[in-house]
Amino acid sequence: MARAKDGDEVAWRELYLLHARRLVVWLGSVPTGDAAATPEDVASETWTVAATRIRDFHGTEDDFGGWLVGIARKVAANHRRRVQRRRTDATDDVGDGAAPLVDSPETEVGGQDLTRRLLEQLSPREAEVIACIDVVGLDVAATARALGMSTTAVRVARHRGLGRLRRLVDDETGTIS
Repeated sequence: MARAKDGDEVAWRELYLLHARRLVVWLGSVPTGDAAATPEDVASETWTVAATRIRDFHGTEDDFGGWLVGIARKVAANHRRRVQRRRTDATDDVGDGAAPLVDSPETEVGGQDLTRRLLEQLSPREAEVIACIDVVGLDVAATARALGMSTTAVRVARHRGLGRLRRLVDDETGTIS
C-alpha cells in the first residue's frame, strides 16, 4: 500500500488485478439507473477517484477492496442522481421470444438481468449488502466499511434480504418453501 500511495505503477497494477474484476461484478449487480453507463464506466471513474484520494486511505490490501466499493457506491449514486435529473429511460428490446437451447452470452446476460430485477425488489441497503457479500465475495467487515454500516447491521440486512429473495423466487417459480 505504501508503494501505491507513492505512485508506484507496479503496485497500482497489483491492486488493480486484485480488485478490478470484483468491482465490475459488484457494479453489474446493483442497479445504476443509467442505461448508458456500463459497470466498466463506473469502475473506471471509481479507479480515477481512488487514485486521487489514495493518500487518505489507511489499511491493508483487503481493506482497500472495501474502500474501493465505498467509492464506487458514491460514484454510482451520482450516476443515479444525474439520470433522475435528465429523466432518461432505457427502451425494451423486442426479441424473437425463442429460448436458447444451449448456454450463450445472451443466457448469461439474462441471468444477470434476473439477478438485477430481484435485487431491485429489495431495499437499497439489503441489495447492496447482498451484492457485496454474495455476488462479489467481500466479507462482512469489508462490506460494513464499504457501506458505512456496523457488522451487525450488515448481517441483519443480509439475513432479511436473503429471506425476501427466497420468497420472491418461490413466488416466481410457484414452489412452496
